[in-house]
Amino acid sequence: MNHSITKLTDNLAQTLVGKADAVRLVLVALLSGGHALLEDVPGVGKTLLAKSLARSINGKFQRIQCTPDLLPTDITGTNIWNPSSREFEFMAGPVFSNVLLADEINRATPRTQSALLEVMEEQQVTVDGVSRKVPQPFFAIATQNPIEYQGTFPLPEAQMDRFALSLTLGYPTETEELQMLQRQQGHQGLDTLQPCISLEEVFELQEQVGQVQVATELQQYILNLVRASRTDNEITLGVSPRGTIALQRAAQAFAFLEGRNYAIPDDIKHLAPHVLAHRMIPAGGRQAKAIVERLLREVPVGNS
Repeated sequence: MNHSITKLTDNLAQTLVGKADAVRLVLVALLSGGHALLEDVPGVGKTLLAKSLARSINGKFQRIQCTPDLLPTDITGTNIWNPSSREFEFMAGPVFSNVLLADEINRATPRTQSALLEVMEEQQVTVDGVSRKVPQPFFAIATQNPIEYQGTFPLPEAQMDRFALSLTLGYPTETEELQMLQRQQGHQGLDTLQPCISLEEVFELQEQVGQVQVATELQQYILNLVRASRTDNEITLGVSPRGTIALQRAAQAFAFLEGRNYAIPDDIKHLAPHVLAHRMIPAGGRQAKAIVERLLREVPVGNS
């Protein structure tokens, strides 16, 4: 495994107990240049994960608590009149950060949700006709509670498609929860966490991920999976071409985390439920991840 990756995972383990698989998926999203959607109940460590990642890479962290009265300019920033200079000055919003946490994103109105579309895709925001680049690297983590739907606005397909991966953290085991209590008693937490790699190293890691080889046969396997989702009777809306690209990039990042410079079919099988399921609209109340698992059983690796 890459030395910087080892330092990063070890650093995150200082604050996050028993979340190794989820941390790895979040790192896949970061290193592939995408964003992550955490669909989980409150109190399982989503905010801690985002803060720990930002501190570990020495990046700027910002958090948005999404509510129905949140405005697009509360996210992007706005121009404010300065009486002394008699000019409008731009007041940057929280998207001008390296790690952005949009908490309970489905509680924001569709208009406000759409304010994140441009920055997630193009790494910039446009206010009053002027486009401004956000700091690089820029990584967004959004959360939503899959249980509580009262007062929420479901994310539209266009918004869901912007997330490279969707995942859950889940409840800790009894042993892990006991370890959490022991750490809290000793005040071992985020306050003592120190940066372990730089933002420049994150850029370098992303560039190295882009060099991971994906064989033509594996690309065909990705295509077969995605195209099967578009014709399946249990799916109303299949995976978009953006999802096709996201699966390949995620496979490159996962292979890199595994210490390989090439992707293998097992990478695709491991990542497909996290990359594809949230991009699909199942028919008749079916579960998207269950459908993806079925497609993985039905679509052969060597099929061309």
